[in-house]
Amino acid sequence: MASITLKNLRKCYGDAVVIKNVDFKIEDKEFLVLLGPSGCGKSTLLRMIAGLETITDGVLHIGDTVATKLDPGERDIAFVFQNYALYPHMTVRENLAFALENQEVATDKINERIEEACRILHLEDLLDRRPGDMSGGQRQRVAIGRAIVRNPKAFLMDEPLSNLDAKLRSKMRTELAKIHDALQTTFVYVTHDQVEAMTMATRIVVLDAGDVQQIGTPLEVYEKPVSRFVAGFIGSPTMNFIEGEIDKKGENFIADGVKIPSIPELKNRFERYAGKKLVIGVRAHHLLPSSEKESMFTGEVQVVEPFGNETFCYLKLGDEQLTVRLDSKEKPEKGKNFYLAATAENIYMFDPETNMTLY
Repeated sequence: MASITLKNLRKCYGDAVVIKNVDFKIEDKEFLVLLGPSGCGKSTLLRMIAGLETITDGVLHIGDTVATKLDPGERDIAFVFQNYALYPHMTVRENLAFALENQEVATDKINERIEEACRILHLEDLLDRRPGDMSGGQRQRVAIGRAIVRNPKAFLMDEPLSNLDAKLRSKMRTELAKIHDALQTTFVYVTHDQVEAMTMATRIVVLDAGDVQQIGTPLEVYEKPVSRFVAGFIGSPTMNFIEGEIDKKGENFIADGVKIPSIPELKNRFERYAGKKLVIGVRAHHLLPSSEKESMFTGEVQVVEPFGNETFCYLKLGDEQLTVRLDSKEKPEKGKNFYLAATAENIYMFDPETNMTLY
């Protein structure tokens, strides 16, 4: 078990910089998730920690050891690949034992570690099967088991659930959280799926274009996003963004179908940006049905999607689309105007030039 410290890590391929001065510490026993869209550099960063990619600049510590130039085998960490990377001609038992046998670990110690991994992962009935005879979820557990038997300082996982169907992904999220609790070891987990990040992480590192956008607990990055990018990436459905401006008196935010008055909680912010363009953000479930007189958002209902206990509604506001999540008892009519409001604490403001959050 160990902490992992990244000090100004950079990765370049020729003139292209794919990781930009990344600097943070992963605490011992933490479940840290590297989250971002495809191509943002999260897998590259994970492979730099593992030693599978060289570090162009910066220093990497694993525990108290400077690991920047250590070979992968010298770092005492386990890597769980997206495609599982199991040996197809070997049984589960043989897959679990292979790395330990190469390290010339005693047979009784190997059997003890395999037994412990099987207990944690419920693999006892699969020991004599080969990977081709197992489901995706079973193969995933074997891949994790192969890492567990090594008793590493940290586990690195590169989108390990992406090949599973939705139901199995949900189950495996729960299983991984249980495994982390049982092992009390550092986990570093890469995903582009914000649901995985929100449900499993101790902290989330949000990446975009090789740069760290925000680091925080799932609740922090959800409730206090530092930028429009983070606000739009975290949360499902994505946050609604509406471009408009504060009138010259600082009394109202105005856009097509939107008029948000300077209620007391917003007064100081509105006055500060009087006469300036802004982007307003509001999440689908924070929009509440209101009367026409008290509405902040007025749009024509275009699509209504009932989901049993809730209903999603899509409104047209000028050139924008507004996504609303409603209680199932609400019955918006297509083609009719629908009136909505939101409380001040659930209205976010962003600078349209820097895209940073304005608090």
